[in-house]
Amino acid sequence: MERFTISMDDELARDFDAFIATRGYQNRSEAVRDLIRARLEAEGGASTRGHCVASLSYVYNHHARELAERLAEQQHAQHDLTVASLHVHLDHDNCLENVVLQGPVTAVRELAGRLTAEPGVRHGALNVVTVERVERHTHPPHAAGREPHVHLKPRY
Repeated sequence: MERFTISMDDELARDFDAFIATRGYQNRSEAVRDLIRARLEAEGGASTRGHCVASLSYVYNHHARELAERLAEQQHAQHDLTVASLHVHLDHDNCLENVVLQGPVTAVRELAGRLTAEPGVRHGALNVVTVERVERHTHPPHAAGREPHVHLKPRY
């Protein structure tokens, strides 16, 4: 693990310590690591190459003409990227949907963009975690799941 020192003015340090306390971090280091991870992911993980897992959340009015059907059709059309979806009824009119996506970063971002661009979709947010694909991973013969399979290891 690499170590480095950060200098900041007193007011910024106080605000950062308040942030740490509010979020429940045990120390400044873990908070700094999370902030750096979040910023790198927000900037596209320093790249749009590779694979990712992602969570897309949005709110929509289920009375909007054929909107629910259009959203479902887009997810079905990209079933190779869509892992699962959770549908929550917020009130008599609005639904929250959370869609778990997995695949090439560019394709995941494109699908998320199409879904949140649908007229009637509001509050769309995509959280992307870039991953390294460990192909054909195997376990020792005595372990369960001995067949080769893929692991997705978070990049940061």
